[in-house]
Amino acid sequence: MKKKVLILGLLILLLGALAWWAIDLQGSQKASDARAFNFKIEDTTSVSKIIITDAFGQQFSIHKKGKKWTDAGGGCISQTNVSLILEALNKIEFKGYLPQKSEKRFTELMATSHIKVEIFQDGDWTKTWYLGPATSDHYGQIMLLETADDGKSSAPVMMKIAGLNGLIDPRFFADPRQWACTEIMALQLEDIIGVKARFYQESYRNFEIQRLANKYAVTQNGQKLISIDTTNIYRYLQGFQKIHFEQKNFSLSKKQVDSVKHSQPFCFFEVKTKYESIPLKLFRIKSKEEQRNEFGQLVNMDMNSFWCQLPDGDLVRCQYFVFNPLILGHVYFPAMEINFPDSLKSR
Repeated sequence: MKKKVLILGLLILLLGALAWWAIDLQGSQKASDARAFNFKIEDTTSVSKIIITDAFGQQFSIHKKGKKWTDAGGGCISQTNVSLILEALNKIEFKGYLPQKSEKRFTELMATSHIKVEIFQDGDWTKTWYLGPATSDHYGQIMLLETADDGKSSAPVMMKIAGLNGLIDPRFFADPRQWACTEIMALQLEDIIGVKARFYQESYRNFEIQRLANKYAVTQNGQKLISIDTTNIYRYLQGFQKIHFEQKNFSLSKKQVDSVKHSQPFCFFEVKTKYESIPLKLFRIKSKEEQRNEFGQLVNMDMNSFWCQLPDGDLVRCQYFVFNPLILGHVYFPAMEINFPDSLKSR
């Protein structure tokens, strides 16, 4: 009898030990799982540097300088792009585990092809994201995490951005052209002392504004326009507060860029301020199919965008939507239309 009691006691102790071991193992597994997808940065204000290395080995780093972000040399970069990255760092969340049968394949794939994002907080490296392929539903990304505390996870997981069904990797790129600042002008009305627009093939569009003391004069091909509403001059000049180009040149070769620069621009546009002169050369972009211009005429030109040579010589793509209010003076100064061809009047 005593022997049976002893055996029963030993069995109970063994079962208890097994139960404790299972619970401890489960807890350890949960902690390990949590570490595997702890990508989130709770306080993005602590992020001080981010290094992005794309799948081709190209690298770009962004650095926090006060309230602004710059490139490694302190140069201007798109703050909008930075905001999208910080949003991803803060809103990333766990989407799910990979099927066990495909876990090994994606682990091997990500070892050779991934976007690497190194994150520094308050000057110290804390986490690295490895972004792999899209999830099968394209509503997330397969990713791997490495942290200063726990090292690199053994297997990738599926992650997504909270409130967004889409890919994460388009926010992380290392091409410096995509990081370039797009600002051309950010001028205050009181700083502008002159504006000139010269159209080489359509001289009737030429106009110039000059500030003389506290008054403005508007001329068309050297002839002063009469009956100009001063309010319209102010409205026009207020349009220079936020002028950006669309994007850097991604399509033209150096030879093609040189060819564009040596061709005649359709417009030379210059703004003079108290501090600088901003000369711009505007070049049409040919289109394969005819499009209607602002006067309703059919032309073989892209009527959405054009090439613009900046003061530093760079050639960038700009939108007519942004520039038309600046270069088409008749919008604000209707008196110019007196000298327009009859076919263009009252349009």
